[in-house]
Parts: sequence; structure tokens; C-alpha cells
Amino acid sequence: MASMDDVSHVRAHLGSCPPGSNGRDVALFNLAVALHNRFMKEGKFGDLNEAITLLRDVLKLRPSGHHYRSSSLHGLALCLSNRYDGQGAVADLEEAVSLGRAALELHLPGHPDRAISLYSLAYYLRTRFQKHPRMYDLEEAIKLHRAALELRPHGHRDRSSSLHGLSLCLSDRYDSQGAVADLEEAVSLGRAALELCLPGHPDRAVSLYSLAYYLRTRFQKHARMYDLEEAIKLQHAALELRPSGHRDRSLSLHELALCLSNRYDSQGAVADLEEAVSLGRAALELRLPGHPGRAVSLYSLAYYLRTRFQKHARVFDLEEAIGLHRAALELRPSGHRGRSSSLHELALCLSNRYDSQGAVANLEEAVILRHAALELCPPGHPHHGLSVNRLAVDIRKGFQKRTLTHDLENPIGLHRATLELLPSGHRDRSSLLRSLVLCLLDRYDNQGVVGDLEEAITLGRAALALYPPSHPSRALSLHDLAQCLAKHFHHRHITADLNEAIALEQEALQLLTPGDPSYDVSRRCFMTYLQMKINPQVAITSPSAPGVMHFDINQVIRGLALETLKMMPTRLLHTLTGVLCNRDAQISHFMGSQQYRQVLSSCRTCTSDQRTKLIRTSISGYFQFVTFSHRWGVDEPLLRDVEGHSIYGMSTVGGFGKLQAFCLRVCEQNYLWAWSDTCCIDKDSSAELQEAIGSMFSWYRRSALTIVHLSDIPNTGSLGTSEWFGRG
Repeated sequence: MASMDDVSHVRAHLGSCPPGSNGRDVALFNLAVALHNRFMKEGKFGDLNEAITLLRDVLKLRPSGHHYRSSSLHGLALCLSNRYDGQGAVADLEEAVSLGRAALELHLPGHPDRAISLYSLAYYLRTRFQKHPRMYDLEEAIKLHRAALELRPHGHRDRSSSLHGLSLCLSDRYDSQGAVADLEEAVSLGRAALELCLPGHPDRAVSLYSLAYYLRTRFQKHARMYDLEEAIKLQHAALELRPSGHRDRSLSLHELALCLSNRYDSQGAVADLEEAVSLGRAALELRLPGHPGRAVSLYSLAYYLRTRFQKHARVFDLEEAIGLHRAALELRPSGHRGRSSSLHELALCLSNRYDSQGAVANLEEAVILRHAALELCPPGHPHHGLSVNRLAVDIRKGFQKRTLTHDLENPIGLHRATLELLPSGHRDRSSLLRSLVLCLLDRYDNQGVVGDLEEAITLGRAALALYPPSHPSRALSLHDLAQCLAKHFHHRHITADLNEAIALEQEALQLLTPGDPSYDVSRRCFMTYLQMKINPQVAITSPSAPGVMHFDINQVIRGLALETLKMMPTRLLHTLTGVLCNRDAQISHFMGSQQYRQVLSSCRTCTSDQRTKLIRTSISGYFQFVTFSHRWGVDEPLLRDVEGHSIYGMSTVGGFGKLQAFCLRVCEQNYLWAWSDTCCIDKDSSAELQEAIGSMFSWYRRSALTIVHLSDIPNTGSLGTSEWFGRG
């Protein structure tokens, strides 16, 4: 690095080489190098501008054919590229590309500086691609980087730079075209570069940062938590190497915040979200007005704040997010490639504010912004489907509340046109199908055209087929289709429709977690559909790790579950399905539940003691059961009557109807398990009967709730006269 004394010394030497003297070109060049070095250390553009002026003078003294012309071309191109990075003048970048090509033409195969010229031109072309996403620039950059890498074999001091440059280009191509092979190669090259940049290497921080970026990108593709965990670890290491005052500190703060936000989205740990907000603020403070990364920092911090609003419903978070998004939008004028994202996110915040406060102006502005974003994402754009989807959500919202005059014809037409353009297997196809189903369902509710409902059922089946069991949106898609079928049953009275709706809601409830708003909606619908089956007079109401570790944890969970269940009745009724379950079946239900998946994910970051406590707490919560206390009547269902069948599909006469009503009430109270002395004990086994009699007091005491049935009491005024109080 050049100090003030270095620059002064070289400048003094230039004074001894007046114009026309031998060696003036060398003196000019050396001063330009010293000034450029000082710029790289202190960031003063006065030094860089002077270096550019000096290098232009050098080029005049080194005409075509001069032995050192190529080094002057290369030096001037590098300085112009640095100025573009700092000030954004496209003319500087274009000139850097031209000069880089000229330098490469002079560095023919075999020239000792050919590798650096290949690398530098590739760098300028990739930079131009980032400004103007023309694929031919990126393709040429990849080709040049591969050629440079061949000239920098194992052991070459600059090999890590070529590995890094090529990995960046492949990552860009993945972002643009989605070829997973590019992303995988970027990860491999990033690892190879990091291995060469050992602790103390000047490029170690950038290698840590870049590999973390590729891993986070791969996490977004495949949702493998170990990629994200490694990315977070690498970003923390990079941040330690970029202390306060480091020119790239804001980059590390920004990327680490994104990683933590992703982990929050996946696991729900509020500490991750809070840290993401703090890091986002720190990054924004370093990106003052005029900084090229300010817009993305405004956008990201706004995103984290809106996410926190969704968690805690604190309006000040949403208000700040709206202000930040408006500021980001001003920095992303017409033609900016990030403008559509800012329009979408600002619209989402305004839509959230409408939901919270009810001001129609917010929803109206959200729809206007959605339309503007859609114009920037025409058919063929990778985000066209998402834009259509988001617009439809807000129009449907206004349509349902009757707060907007828009009808559903526009979003329905847009959905159909977009789906025709999307190939089978496109990532947006499932969400578009689901959104169209909801629009058609709304129109059916409003206009009563059965064709809309039947089309919604067909499209709902197609959407569901695209959501595998592990997909986070499968439960919502199951619920949508169940709603369509239940409405169709109400219209056509086809029993198979109602039975399928019940089965779909049962599956949805298995995928959701109690306490989740979607769980409550599905549970209410499930209860309604069951009541419709039992009592046809009921009307429809619309609701407002690696394998080895997985195996080990699975065994621990199973063992602790068995230990817990030993203190409970041997058989319990599963209230969602109406099926009597023994202990193996009870454990199987838990192993297939969302609660089990959450425990499994959380166990990866727990100590042994924490893990055991977490598992016990989850199992105890999952297996809370409700007991039934009643006087026996005629035709009480016994074990042999219900074993292997769902009680919801049985007769509603006598004791069967009483048992069904009990299980429905238990489900309504948000419990999965119920116990009745009629059918949950094998009375043909004297040993089991004796054990049950001896344990019954303990079971009633351990139950979360006891529901009492007073069959002989017509009203609450005569409770004390019931035979129930006089039983033995």
C-alpha cells in the first residue's frame, strides 16, 4: 500500500523527468500506480481521478507497438472500473471493457500477462452484465475465466482469484437461468477457493462471504438446513475479518441478516429475526445516501420489519417498513431491475396495514402498485406468475370485503392466460392454480355459477398434485379443495364429495400445528363437515437432517413417547379420524405430525439435556387426552364394535351417537385424543379389565379435561337431580 511519503517520493521523481525526457512515461505510470494504491487504502476519489489522467498521458507516450502499451491499457481499465464501482458512470465501465479487450489482444497465448488480462476482461464483462443483464456478456465472462483458470494451475498464486471469479459468474447464471449444475459448480469452486485462502490470506474474507452466499442460494433451492447453518457460520467468520471501518463490512452484515431471516422463516426462532433486524440497521447505517447498496439495505430492513410485524403485530414496525420501502422505491426509478420487487413489497405492507386498520386507501394503493409491478413483469418474465398471484390476492381481498369496485374477471383472465404460458413443472404453476381456485370459489359464492365451482374442484386437484407431502403449502391446498367439495355436496348432495372433504381436512390437520391460525380454520371446517355427515341439517359455514442423526433422534423420541404413554390408557380415540388407536398407532400419529418435525429440527441445535426436555414437553402436549364420564345406556359401543373402524362412519343411534358427540366436543376443544370406558377397554380380557379399574382414577386425574354427559337432565336448572351424582 502507498503512504503519503510513497506518493510524494514518486511525484518528486516525476519532477526530474520533464516532458520530452526519456523515462517520463515510466515516471507517470509509477505515480499513477502509487495514487491508485492509496485510493484502494483510503478511498479518496481525487487520487483515482489523478491516476486516470496520468495513465491517459502514459498511453499517449506508448503508442501502438510500444513494449509496455498493454500494461498501460490494463492499468487504465482497472482504474476506470474502480471509478465505476464507486460512482456508477456507465461510460467508465464501457471504456474499461474496450481497454481490457485491447490489452488482451496484445497478450497473445504464451504471454506472461495473458491470464491477468483474461481475468480482468471477464471481471468487467460480468460487471456490465450486472448493470445490463445481457447474457452474452456473462457467457463470454465465463469462457474467459475458464481460460484464465487453465493458465493458473494448482500452486499458482492467483488460482484462488480465478476460482472465485468463475464461481461468481456461474452463480449469476444460475440466478438468471436456474440451471442447478451452475449452482453446484459455484459451490465446489467456492470451496476450492476458500481452501487456498487460509487464515491470514488477504482474500479469505471474500472467499468466506462468497461460499456462504452460494450455500444460502442452494438452501433456497433445496431447503436443506445444513447449507443454511454452514452459510451462517461462514458469514460470522467473514464479519470478524471485516471489523468496523472495513469497506466491505456492510456486505457481510447484509448477507448475515438474510441468512438469519431465512432461518427464522424455516424454524421460527424469534432471536434470529431480532438479530436480522439489528444487522440490517447496522448495514443501512454504513450505506449512507449515495452508496450503491443503500436501496437494497432499505428494502431488506423493511422486509425484516414487516416479518416482525407479522409475528408481534406492532404497528410501528409496519409503519417504519412502509417508510423504508418508499425510500427504496425512490432509489429504484423506472428501468431499475429491482423496481418491481420494491413495488411488490410496498404493496404487501399497505395490504397488511389495510388488514390491520381497515383504511380502504391502503388497499387501493396496493392494487395500483401491483398493477405497476405486473407491467414490469410481462408474460415470459420469471416473476410474471408471482405478480399475477399477488395482484389477485389484493383484488380478492377487496372483493370479499366489498371495499373495492374491482371484480374478479381481470384476475381470473390473467391467471388463465399465465397458466397457458407456463410449462408443466414450472415453479409458479402450483401457486397460480391455487390462486385461481380461490378466485373461482369467490365468484361462485357471489354469483352461484356451478361451473365455477366444478372448475375450481378440477384445478384444486391439479394444484394438490403439485404439492408433495413435505411442501409447506400442501395443507392450504388440501383445505381449499375440501371447501370446494363441501360446497359441491351442499349443491348436489353427493356423499362422496363430503367424505372426501372430511378426509382432506384430516390430512391438513396432520400437517398443521395447533395454535396456527390455519389449523384453527381447518379444524372448524372439519368439525362442520363431520356434523353435516352426522346431522344432514347442518349448513356449510365458510371460515374467515442427515439420515444417521434422524434415526438416532427417532429412537430417542420413540422411547420417551413409550415412557409417557405407560402412564396413560392403553387405547385412545383419535378425534380427527374417529379411529381407536393402540400405543403403536398413537406413536405413529405423533411421528407423522408437524410437532414431530418441529422437534426433530430443533433437536439438531440442542444439548442432550435440552433435547430430552424438549422432547418430553412436546410429547406431553401432543398426547393430552380428555376423559368421558357418563351413565351407561343401551347399545353402548364396545371395543369389538369400533376396533378397525371410524366412529364417524357408524350409526348415530344410542350410545354411538353419544360417543360421536363426545369426540366432536373434544376435537372442538382442540384435543387430539379421547377416552371412554365403553370402547377403550377390552372387557373380554379379565387382566386388562382389572388393570383398567385399578388405573382409572389415575387416568381421570392425568386427563387434560373431563367431559360429563348428563342424559337425564333437560336443563341446567335441575343438575343436582341427575343419576350421575348418585352412581357408585
